[in-house]
Amino acid sequence: MGFRLISGLRRQPPAFWVNLGIKAVLITLLAFGAFSGLQQFEGKAFIWRLATYPIAAFVVPVIWAVRARDTAYPFATDILLTLPFLIDTAGNAADFYDTIVWWDDVNHLVNWALLSGAVGALSWRNQMPKGRTLAYVVGFGAVTAILWEIAEYFAFIRFSEELATAYVDTLGDMTLGLTGSVIAGLAAALLPHREQL
Repeated sequence: MGFRLISGLRRQPPAFWVNLGIKAVLITLLAFGAFSGLQQFEGKAFIWRLATYPIAAFVVPVIWAVRARDTAYPFATDILLTLPFLIDTAGNAADFYDTIVWWDDVNHLVNWALLSGAVGALSWRNQMPKGRTLAYVVGFGAVTAILWEIAEYFAFIRFSEELATAYVDTLGDMTLGLTGSVIAGLAAALLPHREQL
């Protein structure tokens, strides 16, 4: 049994190990942020992040195990869906949000391009028409950008000093998230479909 498991692990593609590494680093940094007591994690709702980010990290493996085990594993979708949460957590761990003025803005653009790219990768696998791909990717990105800002408000903004400037910041963040989604949508619609992503 053990030999079969080791042999199976040796046959895994590089994407398996990249995916596993991303998830392991994410969980480690989340736990560190939630329990270290360091200043850069104060007021950043890290207990909420610890409770919710792993859901995003493991939603693809769970759905695949339940519904699609007879198909190739969607590594691109899983990696693209998990990366934004790792980037956000790593940015907090390195204190970039408080020390680099543009960090938050770049994150909203890049992370929504990655997050929406996960939907784009699924559309490639399903050979979805270009127009529908663009609509799904941008729609997913727009909805999640709005939901993220609502969650941020309830998690920590409404009780913080940021409340006074939150309206302008929220509009900017949603615009950057939407822009990232449009970039991912165009890429997904215009690039050739690949079934094994």
